Amino acid sequence: MKKYDYLIVGAGLFGSVFAHEAVKRGKTCLVIDKRDHIGGNIYTEDVEGIQVHRYGAHIFHTSNKEVWEYVNQFAEFNHFVNSPIAVYKDELYNLPFNMNTFHQLWGVRTPAEAKAKIQEQIARMYITNPKNLEEQALALVGQDVYEKLIEGYTRKQWGRECKDLPSFIIKRLPLRYTYDNNYFKDPYQGIPKGGYTGIIKKLLEGTQVILKTDFFANKEELCSQADKVLFTGMLDEYYDYCYGHLDYRSLRFETEVLDMANYQGNAVVNYTDYEVPYTRIIEHKHFEFGKQPKTVITREYSAEWTEGAEPYYPVNDPKNNELYAKYERRALEEKNVLFGGRLGMYRYMDMDKVIEEALSLAETELVYCSENE
Repeated sequence: MKKYDYLIVGAGLFGSVFAHEAVKRGKTCLVIDKRDHIGGNIYTEDVEGIQVHRYGAHIFHTSNKEVWEYVNQFAEFNHFVNSPIAVYKDELYNLPFNMNTFHQLWGVRTPAEAKAKIQEQIARMYITNPKNLEEQALALVGQDVYEKLIEGYTRKQWGRECKDLPSFIIKRLPLRYTYDNNYFKDPYQGIPKGGYTGIIKKLLEGTQVILKTDFFANKEELCSQADKVLFTGMLDEYYDYCYGHLDYRSLRFETEVLDMANYQGNAVVNYTDYEVPYTRIIEHKHFEFGKQPKTVITREYSAEWTEGAEPYYPVNDPKNNELYAKYERRALEEKNVLFGGRLGMYRYMDMDKVIEEALSLAETELVYCSENE
């Protein structure tokens, strides 16, 4: 007899939601993670009384009312609205691109003036069939917005020249002709009071959790303990890179405690100048409107992924998508192994989409499959 119904590899959001739904339905789960904490990339920790997002800023936002109600079972959310600032050399701009941004760029005050300025710049480009990201961005927003707010940031983010990046990366660049600095249009957004780790703790109640455990070092022994496996790690690693390596982008973080109450006056400040090596600085206390005497900041650097580094973002270009399709076909043939999450599905997903996908899998696996056994 197997000891558990499910072995869940990864104590992040996807695995934790699935475990919660499984336990609700009377299933037993063993959750393992190679890190020394639960929560995956949404892990938050208390530093100087401030909830620090160890793996970069995570701002919950969704248009899905069911997902919003679901996550609010596990935490009370505040009313934080993401309104980032962009710094280019010695200039400061509001994001997303809106009337405040356009006034800062050109001194215009009306939507008609802003539209005319952007259209004039676009018309000068004569770009009808964008061949790369640079041409795509110029054709959408014109020279000034591209050079000051997109080019340097994108080069840092991807580690490549914009001319060498495919145009599909920027399918659209929303231009808002209102004085609205709210980055997300979703009606539901906020930060859980007390951080995300508390949500994961509640999701994992009733589940056996073992940390600092490498699945691949103990694969046979671990799999022998459960009827089925839910794997939320890298799909290509699961199959020992048999078709080749999928590409990822990685991140590096430098976090420090400062002996001051307020460093930058905003939770998120992007640095769009290529000469500044980091992409943004996060000041964590502002996510929860903190009044602590000290502050904690994190500089975020984009990095090329190499084996052994943490993979954060899949590179969903045609080459990688074609390779992923090979792994996916093999994964679909598995009878007792399920795959999920950003890495298991090789797809960039915001937190609400991760929850949607985990609930969908739980519905299929725990309800439909049980009824048809």
